[in-house]
Amino acid sequence: MAELVYRPVVGLALTMFKAWDLKIDCQGSENIPRSGGAVLVSNHISYLDFIFNGLSALPQKRLVRFMAKESVFRHKISGPLMRGMKHIPVDRAQGEAAYQHALRSLRSGEIVGVFPEATISQSFTLKSFKSGAARMAQEAGVPLIPMAVWGTQRLWTKGQPRNFKRSHIPVTIRVGEAIEASRDKYAGAITRQLRERVQELLDAAQRAYPARPKGPEDSWWLPAHLGGTAPTPEQVKAAEAR
Repeated sequence: MAELVYRPVVGLALTMFKAWDLKIDCQGSENIPRSGGAVLVSNHISYLDFIFNGLSALPQKRLVRFMAKESVFRHKISGPLMRGMKHIPVDRAQGEAAYQHALRSLRSGEIVGVFPEATISQSFTLKSFKSGAARMAQEAGVPLIPMAVWGTQRLWTKGQPRNFKRSHIPVTIRVGEAIEASRDKYAGAITRQLRERVQELLDAAQRAYPARPKGPEDSWWLPAHLGGTAPTPEQVKAAEAR
């Protein structure tokens, strides 16, 4: 089926990234299968993560169908684009419909993108993972592909102004080897393995990242355990409880 919306949107994104002079370092794309279904699983630190996740699949000539909150599909601009790219709306009050939609896509040979933390991590560290990605992979009989992105929070994240200037921001992407979602394992055990692997990839992306904060006022995008001023997971949790 022709991709009348997805491919032009990809072209527009690449043009924008060139205009912003982003320094994109992507390694591991060969781990994304050239054919057949798979669940692509990533950390979540920016509103733009799904775009960079999708870029990682382009060398394998694959397009990723992302699961995203239903409100994005109601927006007058993003809605038609999301539907045209065949992404999957998630209504948290009726999650089963989205789950079945994702299963159909996987069984038809599509790659489905999932953020198992469910929301952006404001501490820029990994939150706990929900087990839906593992359960989908088990039920559809497809592998899980772990990956991590770093640097995207400097472009647009929760609680910070957007930075769409020509600022030469580096973005580091690491894609790991497939994890088989065996039906004879508990989904919780697979989810723990998946989170450990994403953490390893995130650590690798952070080590490879070529930039450091320019000063104290620029250290907001670095997590506290790496010397930055981003809130700790405990601080984020306390703020959300107020």
